[in-house]
Amino acid sequence: MIEIKHVGFTYANSDSGTLTDISLEIKKGECVLLCGRSGCGKTTVTRLLNGLIPHYYEGTVSGSVAIDKLEVTKAELYETSKIVGSVFQNPRSQFFCVDTTSEIAFGCENMGLPVNTVRERIAQAAQELNVTKLLGRNIFHLSGGEKQKIACASISAMQPEIFVLDEPTSNLDVNAIEDLRNTLLSWKAAGKTIVIAEHRLYWLKDICDRVVYIQDGSIAFDIPMKAFLEFSTEHLAKLGLRSLSMEAFHVEPMEAKGGAELILKDYCFSFDGLQALNIPQLSVPIGGMIAVIGLNGAGKSTFSKCFCGLERKFKGKAVFDGTAYGRREMLKKSYLVMQDVNHQLFCESVMDEIQLGMDEENMNDVDTILKELGLADLSQRHPMSLSGGQKQRVAIASAILANKEFLIFDEPTSGLDFQHMEQTAGLLRSLWGRKTAFIITHDPELIVRCCTHVLKLEQGCVADFYPLFNETKNRFADFFYKNNN
Repeated sequence: MIEIKHVGFTYANSDSGTLTDISLEIKKGECVLLCGRSGCGKTTVTRLLNGLIPHYYEGTVSGSVAIDKLEVTKAELYETSKIVGSVFQNPRSQFFCVDTTSEIAFGCENMGLPVNTVRERIAQAAQELNVTKLLGRNIFHLSGGEKQKIACASISAMQPEIFVLDEPTSNLDVNAIEDLRNTLLSWKAAGKTIVIAEHRLYWLKDICDRVVYIQDGSIAFDIPMKAFLEFSTEHLAKLGLRSLSMEAFHVEPMEAKGGAELILKDYCFSFDGLQALNIPQLSVPIGGMIAVIGLNGAGKSTFSKCFCGLERKFKGKAVFDGTAYGRREMLKKSYLVMQDVNHQLFCESVMDEIQLGMDEENMNDVDTILKELGLADLSQRHPMSLSGGQKQRVAIASAILANKEFLIFDEPTSGLDFQHMEQTAGLLRSLWGRKTAFIITHDPELIVRCCTHVLKLEQGCVADFYPLFNETKNRFADFFYKNNN
């Protein structure tokens, strides 16, 4: 079905080879997991399969990539797209329409399918991925996780023979991951071929047939999933991989301390008359590391934009030290690392990027942050030439060096492997007591490593707020693990 023979690839304007002598065969109906550290070449392999290399991402290619005797590197993209459907790490990059229903229909319409067939496929895909309630919505009003679900539905509706997914769960909550898991199982039962590049491994245990581990652009091992499941958590960590189990992690959360409070008043906001946020008043500790959790669409990203003063019509106030600060004042005091970091990378090098928001140069801090986030060797690279996980770490470094009072991280470990997740958690943990941070995340491994409190949102309202003391750890665990054990 898929045959990659001795493929090497180097991106244009890159000094190093991204892939080196990759050979891989995937049979029809197989589900193959591509895993490895951030930047190892997983995404590059997916781009080879869907034809984006070399037709969109230019570079030097050697070897051959064939799908059912179609030479992908030589065929036109429209030919490859008939048999390969892709879900990208950043769903925004594959949207063509403004509303969700049209987006799901887009691929089917391009295939020239009859109107009734298109409608049937929209309904089927929406039901499979549990996105019926998202039909007819403005894509720009969706959360990152909701956009990811629409991207999956749009590809599912096309019913290709091969599905290629790059970090599809990076912005999904546990319920959405379960929906996606069931969808992959249905694709597999229908005889579809699935290739998935992923850092979160626990949900793929009973889906994938093989595991291909990529290291420095080469395949280090290709083994059955059954053999991979025998790897210990310690061995997986040495490989830079996350745990295969969602049991409680062996990391004690930080114990919250009493002290000054930040009071949020009238945190209410609506989109086109639809309430997205309704928090009349909430007190949180100054210097705390606050995890903001909730299902996709619960209002987490809206909360972050309002807090930072990015929503012009927002009228809420943040009160601390006896003074109330409105939107414009909070713009100056806050720094947001966005869910899609591509929107906030502007400079020609990583070094210039992380210093962009600094009040004054302090090279000691710069060097320390670069080392702690594993970016020292990438300091002269162009930010847009990096992998998704590497870009995420650059944005985090920029936020910390900007020296703002309040930091908001929207899915900071999206696309990060185990090692870099731990590095990021350690750096955020070091800010405890010095900065007040809101960490919007679906990543429980991050939360137990660096957070002091949990703020749970439901439909824009506060459903729960509690310190992450040891005695409340079970409440936290129940929320994340009830659908995964």
